[in-house]
Amino acid sequence: MHLCIVGGGSAGWMTAAGLAKKFENTALTITLVESEEIGTVGVGEATLPHIRFFNQTLGIDERDFMRKTKATFKLGIEFVNWGRKGQRYIHPFGDFGPPIQSIDFYQHWLHAQQQNQDVGALSDYAYGIVAAQNNKFAMPKGDSSDITNAFGYAYQFDSILYAKYLREFAEERGVNRVEGKIVNTSLCEQSGNIHTLSLESGQCISADFFIDCSGFRGLLIEQALHSGYQDWSRWLPANSAVAVPCESAGELGPYTRATAQDSGWIWRIPLQHRTGNGYVYCNDFISDDNAKDTLMGQLDGKALSSPRQLRFKTGRRNQFWKNNVVAIGLSAGFLEPLESTSIDLIQSGITKLIELFPELEDASKTTVAGEPSAYKLNHFDMDEYNAQMSLEYERIRDFLLLHYVANEKDDSPMWQYYREMELPQSLEDKLDAWLHRGYIQRYEIGAFLPPSWVAVMLGQNLTPKNVDPRVQNTEAKYSLEVARNMRKRIHEGSQQAQSHAKFLEHYLGLNTLGNTQ
Repeated sequence: MHLCIVGGGSAGWMTAAGLAKKFENTALTITLVESEEIGTVGVGEATLPHIRFFNQTLGIDERDFMRKTKATFKLGIEFVNWGRKGQRYIHPFGDFGPPIQSIDFYQHWLHAQQQNQDVGALSDYAYGIVAAQNNKFAMPKGDSSDITNAFGYAYQFDSILYAKYLREFAEERGVNRVEGKIVNTSLCEQSGNIHTLSLESGQCISADFFIDCSGFRGLLIEQALHSGYQDWSRWLPANSAVAVPCESAGELGPYTRATAQDSGWIWRIPLQHRTGNGYVYCNDFISDDNAKDTLMGQLDGKALSSPRQLRFKTGRRNQFWKNNVVAIGLSAGFLEPLESTSIDLIQSGITKLIELFPELEDASKTTVAGEPSAYKLNHFDMDEYNAQMSLEYERIRDFLLLHYVANEKDDSPMWQYYREMELPQSLEDKLDAWLHRGYIQRYEIGAFLPPSWVAVMLGQNLTPKNVDPRVQNTEAKYSLEVARNMRKRIHEGSQQAQSHAKFLEHYLGLNTLGNTQ
C-alpha cells in the first residue's frame, strides 16, 4: 500500500513519524510531498502532556528532543485578567489533591469553604501550581502516593525545529520526501477517490491513500473532495493573530501565560533561546495595527523579528475522513491556541487513524479501469473516525468557550458579546451540572479531564451552590487534618525543587541555557 502525505510542518511530519513507526516492516510505503516555498504557520508552540506519550511511543529520547527543539517544561497555563481584571490563576496538569474516602478532594474543599473553614486556596493543593508560581521544576517520580508526584508536564518548543526533528526521524525509517508544489489532483471516476497528484515540475504521484496536512486551505479534503466546513465563529469569533518572538527576560517560568485584553488575549511562551508572543483577536473589535501595537508594547525583551500576521476561521471539516483522504492538523479544523490544543488534535487524529487504519493488501488485485482501489475502505471505520474526531473538536470548543463566557467584565464590546452569547447546549449542560452541585461529567473522548474544568470554573469565579452530599458524611476534623498535611508536604516539596532554569541546565547538559556542553 502506498500512502501519500500532502504537506509538512508539525502535522505532516508528526503523521509521517507516527505511521512510519507503527507500520515498520509492513507493506506500507509512505511519501510526503511539501514545498519549501510554502511556509508553515509555525510559531513557538505550547503543548499538552499527551505529547510526552506520543514521543515515548516513537522511542524518542526526551533530552535529545528537548535540546534540538529548544524546549522548556510546562506545568500548566497561567490566565491573567480573565474572570475579573487583576485576577490570575493557573490551570495545572494534574489533580487537586487525592480523593478522600473516594470523593474528589475539591468537593471537600468546597464544603469547607461553605463552612467558613480556613483551608486556603484550592491551588495550594496542586504541586504543579505551587511549583510554577515559584518557577521551580522537579521530575515526577511515579510514586502516586506522594502528593508532590501527582502532576503531569508538557513542553514548550519551537514547532519548526520539532518538524525538522521528526522529519529526520521519519526519513530514517523509510519515508520518502518529495519537494514540489501540487497543481492538480485527479479523481477516480467510479469511486470518487483521489488517484494522482500532479506537481508543478511535471511529476505525477499516485497513491492508494492520502493524508491532507496542507493547512487551512485543505488542498485535498476541501478543494478536491469538498468535505465542507462547520463555521464556529459565532462561538469563537477570533479570526486573527499577530505573532513575534523576543529576547528572553527574567526568570524562566515553567508555564505558558495567557493575558486577557479588551479585544482578545496575548500569549507568552518561554523557550530556551527566546520567548514566543502573540495577540489573538477578532478584527471586528480591534484593528490589525492596534493589535500589533498592543502586542509590541507588552514584550519582555527586544523583538527578534517583525510581527507576523495570521488569519483563520474557527471550526472543523464536516468530514475529517472522506473517501481515501484523511485531514489532520489545520486542514481538519482550527480552534484558536488558547489551551495549546493544536498539536494535541494532530496527535488525536494520528492515534485514531492508526486504530482504524485500512487493510494493507495488494491493490493490484482489485483495480478498476487501471485506477487504484480503496484498499477495502470500511465505511464503519470512516464513520467511527469522523464521530470520534467530531466529539474531540466539540468538547475542546466548549472548554475554550468556557474561558470567555465565565467573565465578570463589561468594559469592552468583545467581553459583552460573550456575556450575552447563546451557548452550545453541551456547554449549558456542563455549566448547569457544575453550578448545581460541583459535578463534572467524565468522558472517554476529550482532551480535558475534570480537574481542568474545575481549575477554570473556580479560577473564573463560578462557585457551585451545593456540593456532593456524601461529603457531609466525612468527619470534618479528619478532612481538615488531611488538607493541612497535604499543603505542608506540597510547600516543602516545592521549596526543595530546583529552579526551572537550573533543572534544565542539569537535565540537558547545558553550560548556560541554550548552549550544550
